[in-house]
Amino acid sequence: MRTIGKTLLLAGLFAAARPSASFAQLTDATAVVSAAREALGGDKNLTAVHSFVATGRTRQLRGNNLVPIEFEMSCEWPDRYVRRDEIPAQDTGLTVSGFSGVALIRGPVGAAGRGDGRGAGPGGSGGAPGGGGPPPPEAQVAALKADFARMLLGIMAGSLPSYPLTFTYVAVAEAPEGKADVIEAAGPDGFSARLLVQQTTHLPVMVTWRAQPNVESRLYFADYRDVNGVKWPFRIRRAVGANTIEETTFDRIRTNVRIDPKKFEVPK
Repeated sequence: MRTIGKTLLLAGLFAAARPSASFAQLTDATAVVSAAREALGGDKNLTAVHSFVATGRTRQLRGNNLVPIEFEMSCEWPDRYVRRDEIPAQDTGLTVSGFSGVALIRGPVGAAGRGDGRGAGPGGSGGAPGGGGPPPPEAQVAALKADFARMLLGIMAGSLPSYPLTFTYVAVAEAPEGKADVIEAAGPDGFSARLLVQQTTHLPVMVTWRAQPNVESRLYFADYRDVNGVKWPFRIRRAVGANTIEETTFDRIRTNVRIDPKKFEVPK
């Protein structure tokens, strides 16, 4: 591991975006989302996706250290998702984090392939505020589903029927890199996020939300490549406030593959 200093604190696309003064030029949210989905490959190709397996690496900021994580994401519609993480520099084995319907999948993976429910998922420590132990499983599932919905919002400019989102047009955001249409997304359990779609390419470039008052979290999407007729972002960066805390790079993404049901087994 190495100390990253300021090397990971990158100024991202639209990081300083602000509502445009020309608020009268509002666009319909449906039109913006439709244009984004067309740019990503079109509704026919997007709705044809029913599963994906993605592998790659995440560089995660922990204290002053940059920790490399090798991962595999597996997702199967309508509501099964799991991420397996391994830290090569640490002899900790695999950890899993995800959900199967309303059931929690979380914990280290032992010889029997089961977790013990204590592990941490992406972007969180797995503990309750104040160090009082982990939140109840249903709260963890809700948090994981919201996190997955934010990622999928940027990847597909949409949502799944099992976690439906509604869209409202907000404004135009301006930055040196260009303009973006800002769409408010609302969903189950108070879910709220904003999707920024670049006006020139119609590709999603950022999803923002507030997990804490006065602290904005962001996902940046970049390096779009074709995967079976759908453009997927092969680089996702996560920031909290002014600081980048995580960068994810995908090596391979496979869609509509058969996934071993054992990957979605709930820890016992």
